[in-house]
Amino acid sequence: MLKRFRDLFVIKGFGLFIVCMLLIGTSISITMPYLSLYGTEVLGMSTAAFGVFMAVTSLAGVLANTFIAAYSDSGVDRKWLIVAALLSSAVGYGSYLLFENFFFLLLSVSFFNGFGAAAMPQIFAYAQESANESKSDDKTFAKSTLRSLVSLGFLVGPLVGTLLLATLGYVGLFLATSILFLTIATLVIFFLKNKKMPEGQVAAKKKTSISSLRHKGIALPFVAFIFLFAVNAINGINTPLFIVNELGGSHADVGLVVSICAGLEIPIMLFFGSLGKRISNHRFILFGCVVAVIYFVALGFAAASWQLIVAQLFQATLVAVLMGNGLSYFSDLIPTSPGIAATVYSNGSTLGRLVGSLSSGFIAQVAGFRFVNWVCVAMVTVAFLLLQKTSTVKEVQHQEVEKQSI
Repeated sequence: MLKRFRDLFVIKGFGLFIVCMLLIGTSISITMPYLSLYGTEVLGMSTAAFGVFMAVTSLAGVLANTFIAAYSDSGVDRKWLIVAALLSSAVGYGSYLLFENFFFLLLSVSFFNGFGAAAMPQIFAYAQESANESKSDDKTFAKSTLRSLVSLGFLVGPLVGTLLLATLGYVGLFLATSILFLTIATLVIFFLKNKKMPEGQVAAKKKTSISSLRHKGIALPFVAFIFLFAVNAINGINTPLFIVNELGGSHADVGLVVSICAGLEIPIMLFFGSLGKRISNHRFILFGCVVAVIYFVALGFAAASWQLIVAQLFQATLVAVLMGNGLSYFSDLIPTSPGIAATVYSNGSTLGRLVGSLSSGFIAQVAGFRFVNWVCVAMVTVAFLLLQKTSTVKEVQHQEVEKQSI
């Protein structure tokens, strides 16, 4: 495993990608746990208004991501798209310190953080192109490694955020986040090489790209991933409430469940990434669906909180598959358009989290915390069936070639 990790550095810029992904994960997660508190306690938003705020800013990220993705694969220098997105994120988080008015803050964060959301997909796309140029045969492991560093950043960030909030307050919290994004942008400017696609390659991409969501081979897995990320978001919201209110567990049990899952995600993600040469990403995603069904069925029948603690191995496996193999899966489907592939995956995760966040409380209120788990079983089953219907990579490419030849 260590040798395989060292071999990844034949990919140009891989060391910089590692630093960038770790810092991006840390930057986002510094403020994430405290945004709701800042919005409701400091700015005086109602919980409903904050929900609208998060929904609008998330959708703005999806729209900006989609626009930038199509542009990024047209031959533009991807390095400067990454820099622009990182600088935009820095301004977006700084907006929390500049605006107290709900509508001004909504407009500023939606615009700047919306465009800033493209930073991570574009870095993944740059890494994909670098891996192709280096003739690396371990692309899935490379992407899983980079994605695991984002997850590591999400483990470190909340602790850093807690310390900043305790010592410097919200000013220090948002200022530090902006400074981190500026730092990443500086690293990219000085250490990442310019990459402008040759005209012949651009023309070839335009001719062979199959990136449209109108294409069944892309649309079905996109919808499936929305369902899968939705159930992951629902699990994060519902499970703590289920443990305390339904199973009579303690807050310590909740912390243990979350910690065990987070601790297992990264090694499982790396392990699955290392198997990328032997097992297709499509099979990994289907396996993740099966594991998710087992997990939510176990929660549906659970009678004690210790059973949820044991079941976190299944939840961690689902998260590892989604985070570690999901991007590689879409890169397999759209091999000629890495920017669009990364963006389709990113948009699916954003929309899934949005759907999960908005629906979890409603389902629990109407039918109870335990029933939420059975709804998740149904959603994962739908995702599995959609993925089963998805054409294989060769079939998708063959269909597109036939269309272009008519």
